[in-house]
Amino acid sequence: MKILLLGGTADGRHLAERFSQLGFEVLYSIAGLVRIPILPCEIVLGGFTQFGGLATFLKQRQIDLVINATHPYAATMSNKAVAAGKETGIPVWRFLRPAWQPQAGDNWRDYQNDDDLLERLKDFKRPLLSAGQMSLEQLLAITQSDGFEQGVWRTAALPKFEVPDKITWLKAIGPFDFVNERDLLTKHQIDVIVSKNSGGDSTSAKLDAARELGISVLLHQRPQADNAVRTFSDYSQLIQAVLAVKMSASSAQESQQQ
Repeated sequence: MKILLLGGTADGRHLAERFSQLGFEVLYSIAGLVRIPILPCEIVLGGFTQFGGLATFLKQRQIDLVINATHPYAATMSNKAVAAGKETGIPVWRFLRPAWQPQAGDNWRDYQNDDDLLERLKDFKRPLLSAGQMSLEQLLAITQSDGFEQGVWRTAALPKFEVPDKITWLKAIGPFDFVNERDLLTKHQIDVIVSKNSGGDSTSAKLDAARELGISVLLHQRPQADNAVRTFSDYSQLIQAVLAVKMSASSAQESQQQ
């Protein structure tokens, strides 16, 4: 059974390793913009345009199952996967980690888009921008907000432009620990964190530190994406479902041979 695993996340890497250990033929797809993991399976770099599109790739490589373990905010890739599955008849499953939920002491507010974010940032002076890549126009608009003093922008990939003077850019790749996150917030006198609601443990320490320090958090709402055939939020349930499909396929093949 051949699995195409759409990755680029800690979830994707974990699943690629686990399915490879279980004897599945795994193709792990990533953009490769930040780092290339070492995995016991084939790694497909750079997207599917080079192969004529995802649907063409699925047919050429005779994929049996697609598991989309991309980031919860990778809606474009998720929609393309669902569309390719419908075109080829190959099932597309989704692994979607649960969103973070507020705890006692949290001061969280959601925002929907850039304009909404700018409106909510008017109440703050020193944001930590940790919602991923932003454009120069977005950063300039933030620095021009009423009361803005200085901000920190943290990303895994290098900016493609000169960062404004009032923004301190930090390169960092998770996972992050509580002590370092608390020190970062204290050192830069952060009064609000801007983040995606990514879920998982890799980048959640900043939320714990914000809770302890009484710092507000602005969370970008998760995007809506087309529904996969099946969606899982638990590793073991997904793995058991794949094993069940493999067993069913093996039984059907044996019946045909008899």
